[in-house]
Amino acid sequence: MDSLRLPSLNALTVTHSSFQKEQSAQFSGKLNYFNSSMSPSLKLGPLLRTHRFRRRVIQMQAEDEDYDLKQMRDMAAAKRRWDAMIREGKINILTPREAGYAIQLNNRTLLDVRPSVERKKAWVKGSTWIPIFEVDDRFEMGTISRKVTNFMMGGWWSGVPTLSYDNQFIPKVEEKCPKDADLIVACQRGLRSLAACELLYNAGYRNLFWVQGGLETSEEEDLVIEGPQPLKFAGIGGVSEFLGWTDQQRVAAAKEGWGYRLLFSARLVGVFLVADALFLGAQQVSRYIQDIRSH
Repeated sequence: MDSLRLPSLNALTVTHSSFQKEQSAQFSGKLNYFNSSMSPSLKLGPLLRTHRFRRRVIQMQAEDEDYDLKQMRDMAAAKRRWDAMIREGKINILTPREAGYAIQLNNRTLLDVRPSVERKKAWVKGSTWIPIFEVDDRFEMGTISRKVTNFMMGGWWSGVPTLSYDNQFIPKVEEKCPKDADLIVACQRGLRSLAACELLYNAGYRNLFWVQGGLETSEEEDLVIEGPQPLKFAGIGGVSEFLGWTDQQRVAAAKEGWGYRLLFSARLVGVFLVADALFLGAQQVSRYIQDIRSH
């Protein structure tokens, strides 16, 4: 795994330089104030503690920045490897319709490598599900900072969770799929399945077929689908899904008509009403607190 340098596919690039400069300036100002106003006997302890805190903050910021840069480099390197494998015929390309024909007519195995948040919404009937990346539920210092970054940089809008690689992916596949089997590998948009194809090829699988563009590009007649939602909706989430502001939902609205649009229009109105009620409530509480203080 280390030799492949497989990137975490939901890693986001965050620029910290301006933030660091601002924090450094504020910190320097505070130090000048402390040094000018405090006696020499009181300066040393707080100063050392503040310096250690500042050094730790800068270290955490540098670690996040190094992680993001590493992910960018790893992603670029992985893309070059995947393109080379396709050119050399190590990975064969299928459209979703061709994959459907192969599954239904030739009884080929579809390996679904999507995370559980996408799989539980919709899946191909009879497919084998082994996620290569799964939702990261750990609460460690490094993972928490990345979860916060992911949420602030658009996760709240798109609903895309923080994912981590499953180290047992290959052993799990080997338990269910022999190495001489024809494997059709698919994910929602096509990137994770390419990463899975590379790992599978290096593990000895030679009959690999990649669904180009992912399951999201399939039409209703291409594959036999099960689940509570259309397959195209499996990759959306967050506030954008709730309000109906995704490309998939706009296409569906054009087909379904006004009834579908009114549902999301009502949700949008509801959001504004709730926000307005919270604002008015905050004003009332503020007035109440001021009255208490005045008396």
